[in-house]
Amino acid sequence: MAGGKWEVQNKVRPGVYIKFKAKPQPLGNLGDRGIAAYPVALPWGDPTKVIVLESSEFVEKAVELIGFKATDARIRHIASAVSHASKVLLYRLGGTGAGKATATEGNLTATAKWGGVRGNDLKVVVQANIDEPTHYDIITLLESDELDRQTVATVEELADNNYIVWSGTGEITATAGISLTGGTDGTSSGADFSAALTAFEAYQFNVLGVSLDDTSSKQIAIAYVKRQREEEGKKIQAVLINQPSANYEGIISLHNGIITADGLQVSPSDLVWEIAAMQASANINESLTYSAIPNAVDAFPRLTNSETIAALKNGQLVVTALNGTAVIEQDINTLSSFTADRSKAFSKNRVMRILDSIGNDVKRIFEQFYIGKVSNNADGRALLKGEIVSYLVTLQGLGAIQNFDSQTDVSVSAGTDVDAVVVELSIQPVDSIEKIYMTVEVV
Repeated sequence: MAGGKWEVQNKVRPGVYIKFKAKPQPLGNLGDRGIAAYPVALPWGDPTKVIVLESSEFVEKAVELIGFKATDARIRHIASAVSHASKVLLYRLGGTGAGKATATEGNLTATAKWGGVRGNDLKVVVQANIDEPTHYDIITLLESDELDRQTVATVEELADNNYIVWSGTGEITATAGISLTGGTDGTSSGADFSAALTAFEAYQFNVLGVSLDDTSSKQIAIAYVKRQREEEGKKIQAVLINQPSANYEGIISLHNGIITADGLQVSPSDLVWEIAAMQASANINESLTYSAIPNAVDAFPRLTNSETIAALKNGQLVVTALNGTAVIEQDINTLSSFTADRSKAFSKNRVMRILDSIGNDVKRIFEQFYIGKVSNNADGRALLKGEIVSYLVTLQGLGAIQNFDSQTDVSVSAGTDVDAVVVELSIQPVDSIEKIYMTVEVV
């Protein structure tokens, strides 16, 4: 007897034809948050591509990738970002013009893998191996920390490591230590900053942190965010320093800094690292209003009540001292001129996280599972509508939106072109309680 699977009821022979199919399930889900991107001047690291710092690997990988231990005070700003974000993207400014440190001892030449002054802190020790008298231990040190050790008989046997490229031929000469010298930092330019933004386009991230305070860089960043949001469909935000004139929901303007528990005055240009990471990692159902900044005990400078009100009205994100801590006064962006299309709700970052997540996730789901794969007919559009409904039901379950009606709030119809669909969606984002007006009647 014949058998097999069927797609169309056109079989000739008698038999049992069975088709197995999965019960329809939502294909997409809520995208991850917690990725922040920063252009930054560094004295070490690959200048040709984005440096990716995974929070789970930061302690192990920090020296290799950016030249410092995770606990080094010189990268305190980067460590603070990693403490919040699941992933930090860095692009090294000024790296392409950096000079590489070198050292030569006998036939052996050591050259730093990357240009920059951090290469001057590398040292090479060559000592006879205890077990094999004809061999030598070649030890790479950064300051006093051993990074690599190889046992070889000749220069040619050495393998490049993550810090030094070896060259030369022949016998090896023992030395108690030779320091690499001549490493220089390059000069950062507007072209570097633009290259950083272009490089970030190949990655998914939530928030761009810009510690540069010059007008040109901030204007470039604003234009970049607007293009990403409005032309590329990538719903990102950027945290800049004192730039309320942006008047745009995609730009957050940090107004002041903090004082840490150990007495360090952290300026806005340094604090922007932590604020951007906090914004990136905040959940879509979470507001950062009155969120404490870790290890902060005061605002710097403190603002008076009238100064705080003026700054908030102007679209500034303000840090306020509160009971021995420093908190974000209100989680807002720079949008301060409201219209019918952009109401006051658009100035709240919790609302924008919801809207941006919907934009990013629906785009991702459509590109991954629907574009070029599903027919643009009634069945295909119904499938897409069901996907969107399932996603929005999840958001409502998380408390990100409310009063969602799957029957009336979503429609998916055919577009003008044969390959186009039009999605119309009504949602009500949920914001956090920030003001309580209380009337107490005494009888």
